[in-house]
Amino acid sequence: MLNLLCPNVYLKSIYDLDLDKLKKNGIKGIITDLDNTLIAWNQNQMIPKLDQWFNELKKENFKICIVSNNSQERVNLFADSLNIPAIPKAEKPRRKAFRLALQELKIMPHEGAVIGDQVFTDVLGGNRMGLFTVLVLPVSEHEFIGTKFVRKVERHVLQALKKKGMLPQ
Repeated sequence: MLNLLCPNVYLKSIYDLDLDKLKKNGIKGIITDLDNTLIAWNQNQMIPKLDQWFNELKKENFKICIVSNNSQERVNLFADSLNIPAIPKAEKPRRKAFRLALQELKIMPHEGAVIGDQVFTDVLGGNRMGLFTVLVLPVSEHEFIGTKFVRKVERHVLQALKKKGMLPQ
């Protein structure tokens, strides 16, 4: 069970992601969470640094899709501004949204990477689908009340993974 909760890579932020390494490992598509992965949960505007990151992904020919448990209105606000597809109300860690994202990107699971800030949604869902999983620290401490509870459990899981030497550095 712990294997399903273990990311392939654990980073401080999306900006630390080694795009060349992803390409060398056959990754062609990136499925990314929105809230507290790309932007703060309560933020409604694109920041220039994030826009530059997406431009770099596109320049490197990565296909990109946002998969978020948040509302269609919120998710599409960002996806539309970036001209990329999105799957709102994803119900992660269920597989359906990840399957839809793979179909949208026209890639196989071994060609996709999931980037997110939560073990029980992004990492678990990605690992269940056979995707390369990237866990990043949340960009903000301000979160939905339900997420705050899950974070406490998540801390214990991450400590257990670290203790067993399973958590990548």
